[in-house]
Amino acid sequence: MRVLIGIILGALLTIGGAYLYDSHIALSTTGTSASVQRPMVNWDVVSTKWNHLTDRARAEWTRLAG
Repeated sequence: MRVLIGIILGALLTIGGAYLYDSHIALSTTGTSASVQRPMVNWDVVSTKWNHLTDRARAEWTRLAG
């Protein structure tokens, strides 16, 4: 049980850290075109894949429960 909690906590910390880093980069580079830094994560792709995952999970749950 501790291992599972550790894995989940590690994943959440990694995602949260990447989000905070990208948020900081976006805030610090607005208005300055001299040093353009790309974000670490393409959040549009993450959003699309998350939506596909949740849709598939809902469909599988409906199939199993029905």
